[in-house]
Amino acid sequence: MDYLAISVTDAAFKFMDKGGIFMYPLLLCSITGVAAIGFKILALSPKRIAPAQLTAILENFSGDIQAVSKEIENYDSALSRLASVGLRHQHKDIQHISHAVEVVAREEVVKMHAGMGVLDVVITVAPLLGLLGTASGLVTIFEGLGETTDYLVIARGIAEALITTISGLVIAVPCVVAHSYFMRRIELLTARMESVLSDFVAASSNSK
Repeated sequence: MDYLAISVTDAAFKFMDKGGIFMYPLLLCSITGVAAIGFKILALSPKRIAPAQLTAILENFSGDIQAVSKEIENYDSALSRLASVGLRHQHKDIQHISHAVEVVAREEVVKMHAGMGVLDVVITVAPLLGLLGTASGLVTIFEGLGETTDYLVIARGIAEALITTISGLVIAVPCVVAHSYFMRRIELLTARMESVLSDFVAASSNSK
């Protein structure tokens, strides 16, 4: 196992060395992208946004304000914070309650988008760094054309120059997929919370 780990590490360093200096910012992009994806997976988990048990409690709200208030306190999620806002304004008219919930909901949606900008940057920068590395490598190769007529060496040099382009695309593609998935998930969670809170606000207003 130790030999295998050493071999893999050695191969990775050789690959980085072949790609040139632009492989290091690409490595940074890779680490940043993985960190952003991990962060979003945790941030958009049901526990943090709309726990299933809390959703069921709000959907089955029967008018017992004190009971549902105690239940809401047991959760730390976007849905619980929005439901708490509705309860704090329960003695006012439904338009006022809805407005208060909407104001806080906008803040929660902004929080749900946290980290998406990082993925946007990685998606844009990684392929550009890859192309820049390839262009730089090709310039070096073409400058040396007069010094050699060995086309095998030239072909090998071009292949090595393309390493950065491949690396940039390998980094960007998973980030594009993850970005699309997270945006869709945010839309679904937002719509789900809006539906639950709309019914809950109406029910709590009628139970005054």
